Amino acid sequence: MLIDLLIAALVLLGAAFALIGSIGLVLLPDFFCRLHGPTKATTLGVGGMLAASALYFAAHGPTPAPKELLVALFLFMTAPVSANLLAKSALHLRLRSLAEVPARFQHRSAPDG
Repeated sequence: MLIDLLIAALVLLGAAFALIGSIGLVLLPDFFCRLHGPTKATTLGVGGMLAASALYFAAHGPTPAPKELLVALFLFMTAPVSANLLAKSALHLRLRSLAEVPARFQHRSAPDG
């Protein structure tokens, strides 16, 4: 019973992160913001669902299968790399961001004197 509750909690947590990432993809204003939301939140979402699947098959299956671990390893290796490549190609194409630059990062000219 306790394992089933933990599995349900992991599935719900993973689904919530995936939903948040999907909403971020739709609602965020520009490419760079849209890239950030899904890469972080959906990776956590899929990770939670994979953890729930691994726990389910370890508890209820005849033998634990390492498929979930291999999928998680592949996901956690490829998602950051693909997001980095997308961001670098957007910078190379000089794609502008619609987000405002914080005041502490804006260029200030030197005082005369």
